[in-house]
Formats: sequence, structure tokens, C-alpha cells
Amino acid sequence: MPHKVKWLGHAACQITTAGGRVILIDPWITGNPCCPIKKDDIGKIDAILVTHDHFDHLGTDIPELVRATGAVVIAQPELASALQKAGVGAENIINGIGMNIGGQVEAAGVKVIMTQAFHSGTAGNAVGYIVVLEDGKTVYHAGDTGIFASMELLGKIYHIDLALLPIGSVFVMDPLQAAYSLTLLKPDKVIPIHYATFPVLVQDADEFIKLAGKKAPEVQVEALQPGQEVIL
Repeated sequence: MPHKVKWLGHAACQITTAGGRVILIDPWITGNPCCPIKKDDIGKIDAILVTHDHFDHLGTDIPELVRATGAVVIAQPELASALQKAGVGAENIINGIGMNIGGQVEAAGVKVIMTQAFHSGTAGNAVGYIVVLEDGKTVYHAGDTGIFASMELLGKIYHIDLALLPIGSVFVMDPLQAAYSLTLLKPDKVIPIHYATFPVLVQDADEFIKLAGKKAPEVQVEALQPGQEVIL
């Protein structure tokens, strides 16, 4: 079975590994106008990764999803503490207290590296994640961020097979920054995320696709509809 990465609208995505592990990132499901599923449609989750505590990333479903599936939650210590107060047991939080930027943990049969992101948050800093799957294939979810020069280092340290990059502007990278970030990260493929959800955001991926074709023509752009997936 191949690895599959499904976009669930906004910044939410689901990775299903070749070994059958299911990883959710920023599972804003209930209340997400772009999400094609309901929380009850998710039958199995091994790990939940949260980039920061804004409502359109943290959502409200995590405590219930953890109780239903036994998933381990990966987040910064401050956000992990907030999730414990919301009903997630320490036994379901990585290390019992969370992790931090630059660290690597193993969970659900994969390696998870927490990266920096340039954005705001109430409980801790905003972050991104690099997920190394069982066979070494690598997925980078940038979280909410502006462009930053150290993306080049991430691209040198890790061969990124697939990047999920925000393009919606206002709160995150605009299409030009996101397209230029491809020259730093050098992924094989990219899925644009975090756009069209709200009227204030960029409403389609057209400009990003055009700019990516100019800045990084070697990168394959996978502009998905919510619910569609890419095979790795």
C-alpha cells in the first residue's frame, strides 16, 4: 500500500502511511466550512500533530478524538498543558509534556521533527512539522508561517518529498512568498493549503501555480480540492 496524504481543507491534513498508520495535522474538522468529513467519519488515528492554538488549527475535537482512538498528541509543552486542561490525558501526550522546536520524537511508527514557524499563538509558539515515514519518505507541513531563510536549511537536512505550504496571505505567506519558498525547500511535490476558507484569504491557487512554475518549475504542484489526496 502506498503512502497517502489527504487535504481536509484549510490547514488540516491526514497522512495514511504504507504501514496503515493514520496521522492528523491541525484537525480543524467541526466548524471548518471546507472540511469534507465529520469527526465521526474518522475511525482510526495514531497521532495528532498541532501547529498552534488558533481556532482554525486546534479546533475543538481533539479531546474527543483522543478518547475515541487513543491517539498520541504532539504539540509544544504550553499547548500540551492547555490540551490537558481540556481533557486530554498526559498518557496521550508525547513524553507526557510535549516537545519543542528542533526536537525529534518517534510516534505511531514514524519520526516527527518540530520546526520553527513565524506566526503568533497564545499557548507557546507556532511550529511546523517534518514527518519521516516508515520508508524514509518525508512530508513537511509548514503550519502558519511567513517565509524564512532557514527553510533552505530544512531542505538541505531533509529530502522533502511533499510540502504542504500556506498560500492564503494576510495571516500566512502570500502566493509569491510561498512560491519562492520552493526554491529554498526544494520539495518534489507541493500541496497549497490555507486559502479560500475565509473571504479575506486568497481565493484560489491560480497565482501560486503560475509563480511556482516560474520560480521552481521542477516542483510538481498538486492543487487539490478538500478530500482529494496525493500518493507518495
